[in-house]
Amino acid sequence: MFGLGAFTIPGCGAARLLTAKGFTHDVASGEPRQRSVLLWTRFVPASGDSARVAWEVSRTPDFAKVVAHGEAVASGEQDYTVKPVVQGLQPGSWYYYRFRAGGGQVSPIGRTRTLPEGPVDNFRFAFFSCSNIGFGFFNAYAHAAARDDLHLALHVGDYFYEYERGKYPDFGQAVRADQIDPPTEIIHLADYRLRYAAYRTDPDLRALHRRLPMIAMWDDHESANDSWQGGAQNHQPETEGPWSARKAAAVRAYREWMPVNGQTWEDYDVGELATIYRSETRLTGRSHQLDLFADMKGKPDAAAELIRFRDQDWSDQKRTMMGAEQERWLGDRFKRSTARRAKWQVLAQEVVMGTMATPPEAAGWLKPDASAGARQANELRLAASKAGLPWNFDSWDGYPAARRRLLQSALEANSNLLVLSGDSHNAWAFDLDVDGTPAAVEFGGQSVTSPGFENSISNVPPADLARAVIARNPQLKWANTSQRGYVTVELTPTQASGEWQFVDTVKQRSTALAGTHRMSVQQGANRFMA
Repeated sequence: MFGLGAFTIPGCGAARLLTAKGFTHDVASGEPRQRSVLLWTRFVPASGDSARVAWEVSRTPDFAKVVAHGEAVASGEQDYTVKPVVQGLQPGSWYYYRFRAGGGQVSPIGRTRTLPEGPVDNFRFAFFSCSNIGFGFFNAYAHAAARDDLHLALHVGDYFYEYERGKYPDFGQAVRADQIDPPTEIIHLADYRLRYAAYRTDPDLRALHRRLPMIAMWDDHESANDSWQGGAQNHQPETEGPWSARKAAAVRAYREWMPVNGQTWEDYDVGELATIYRSETRLTGRSHQLDLFADMKGKPDAAAELIRFRDQDWSDQKRTMMGAEQERWLGDRFKRSTARRAKWQVLAQEVVMGTMATPPEAAGWLKPDASAGARQANELRLAASKAGLPWNFDSWDGYPAARRRLLQSALEANSNLLVLSGDSHNAWAFDLDVDGTPAAVEFGGQSVTSPGFENSISNVPPADLARAVIARNPQLKWANTSQRGYVTVELTPTQASGEWQFVDTVKQRSTALAGTHRMSVQQGANRFMA
């Protein structure tokens, strides 16, 4: 059975998840404000389709004095998830919370924290991305959950992956394929719910949720790979039904299972120190990704077509990542933040913003047995690089006009912008500029488990690969393309620092680190310190 203290779930499979009763998936919190926070749990009654669940909040873990309490309803309509918002709390304070149900059932105890107000000397948070349970253990979550110096967790996307067992990872690479439930690709609402249920049996993920409030946003794999407003690379409507139905199912399950409110984008004030922005760059306003390889098929004059593609398709001012409404909102909120004299503007979003083109050294990176198709693709990437085109059109590099508008709005607001990104699985540090004017710095976070370039370019030493990519791309100041983990960000009134935490392994459970790397930016500089 499910324990209440250690809360272990042995031998978990789809059938067990579907028949579990009581508090099935621990607790979580999110959407912190100065005087409120959202709590989360899941309670399946032994009989009937709904049950009343009481919640309690205290300043101490013994609940000697309850400072807030209330009731909520767990019902099948919301997959039995419960999400009360607690009001009337004190700013910058730790709280403990728990849920109770009939028959003396009690959830595990969670810990959460409200955001500070007024002057703030120091604020420290961790951010995560790309946690594919099949590739290994969530040691990054375990390491962060064991710390006592963090105030907040952010997840910038790919909280889980939608693939069936045996596809990314294949069975030869998989460490925990049996943890992927349902075993098929997820398409319908019941599938998405069950995939969350499977992931949330992981003890390290549960520990992170139990220990820290989280601000979270989806990327593509919470719906389907390379999703955009009107579809996805990994959605085939002829066999999987309308994209609109799948997208709605993915969003609904996310909002049930994650400690998030119903807003698609949001901002959070960290006292007078910072504003954190939670954005959305996948399902709301993103234009369809460009496909250079498809565009080049059958074109006799490749050089001329690359120039046309660069100057017309790629440079199209109408292409967008966020949509016009969100772009306007973000520009206005930059101005609001600087008007109240917040020291930092922190944009938590999903994909890499810095420019990356293929270095000439990539000509020698293919393995001797590479297929003719792989060689042709590599030649096209090298030719595109010479023409001034990037290698990844699914990142901000595929939407240069939209990126320029965003950075220009940050400059117009006189902001000190820190961009947080995930998606790429690798670790990056970029100076972002507009026509040479420093506009922001970017902390690109490595994945929790999903493999980076070490998986696809295994015959090149990672240090050599990073050196070549940095030399080709002037905005890129540092890179690590072979290690997994997470990033800690520390804010003070005069300096912001990012520290990449690299776990020793994901092949077995461990909280050991293999190393760290720290980079800082001074307030007002918008570029990393040398």
